[in-house]
Formats: sequence, structure tokens, C-alpha cells
Amino acid sequence: MRQISLREFRIRGAKALQAVPSGETILLAGQQGPTYFLVPVLGDVALEERELRRAMAKASLRESWRIADDSGLSQMSEAEVEREIREARSSSSRRKAR
Repeated sequence: MRQISLREFRIRGAKALQAVPSGETILLAGQQGPTYFLVPVLGDVALEERELRRAMAKASLRESWRIADDSGLSQMSEAEVEREIREARSSSSRRKAR
């Protein structure tokens, strides 16, 4: 996988891509670090889009699990989760009643 700076890609997009072998994924990185993947389409666009969306959903789920672990929420019992849900629904219904 090649890495290209966002600045270089913005200024010389097509030229920057010429140096990358066909079919290789590119990582675009800015001053804050990696920001985007450029993934080549090699076959059925609809199938590849589904696979890409599935991969993004898995990454999002892993991030949610990490956040839950870091905040201690992953240690909540089922009863505590149910209580949180009831409280959220209760406050939501009170807001709608106003």
C-alpha cells in the first residue's frame, strides 16, 4: 500500500497516482495522520461497494467496542443496560409531551 499526502494528491492528483501500480490501495494522509483509503475497483462495482460498506461497518463496530471498554460500559450488567434504556425512553417521552 502506498501513502500519498493529501496536499500532493490535491495539487497533483493524476500525476501522483501514476506512480502507483495498478490495483494497489492508496492511503491518503494529512497533517493529522491517515484520513482516506483510495481502493481500486477491480470488478463488479455493486459487489465491491457492499464489501466496502461491510468493512466500514465492522470497523465502526470495533471502534464502538473500544469506546465501551475504555469507558467501562462494556462491564454493565443486563439489568443496568435495561435500566438505562428505560430512563432514556422515559425522558424522551417526557420531552415529546411538552
